[in-house]
Amino acid sequence: MQETQQIQTREVREAEDFRRLAREQLPRLYAIARALVGEDAEDAVQDCLLKAFQGYGQLHDTAAGPAWLRKILVNRCRDLGRTRARQPVQVDLDQAENFSLYRKIAYEDPFPYSDSLHLDFLAGFGNEDVRAVLTSLPELYRVPLVLVHMEGFLAREVAAVLDAPLGTVLARLHRGRKLFELRLWEYAEENGLLKEGASR
Repeated sequence: MQETQQIQTREVREAEDFRRLAREQLPRLYAIARALVGEDAEDAVQDCLLKAFQGYGQLHDTAAGPAWLRKILVNRCRDLGRTRARQPVQVDLDQAENFSLYRKIAYEDPFPYSDSLHLDFLAGFGNEDVRAVLTSLPELYRVPLVLVHMEGFLAREVAAVLDAPLGTVLARLHRGRKLFELRLWEYAEENGLLKEGASR
């Protein structure tokens, strides 16, 4: 009887601890999911929290809770991305590797008479534009970019989350940044952002 009460007390305490952790981390989890899977963010976060709740009793270090939740979320987002992808996205890495957004803007000069050409280019992008460019990147490059440049993870932390060697993560970050620059330019061309006064 006493043992049953102890188990119930422990389960209640664990449930309260988990609710507190989830409440504290929810804004960051949602921001990460939104950047990784766009409109499927709510589903990803719900799946993450459900899986985390089921395994919370096995988490021995509660201080590691936030990182543990983020790892579950990133894996869930990757699963969703694989499910949604009907065929692999073809990426011309050579074209991306040789592309320089800085040089391209200077050469094309899309805003004549501008004293701050590169800033004028970037000012044309709203949050939704940047999100659209990000979600167009293959998951292989998008995940490290989001975690490092938007969420402030260190590259070695990303390597741990993705179970990948640090060198692999650094290479993906480099290629991802180059591809992101190329896609920014292409998106600007396709959506009429290369005109003066096109800022949104």
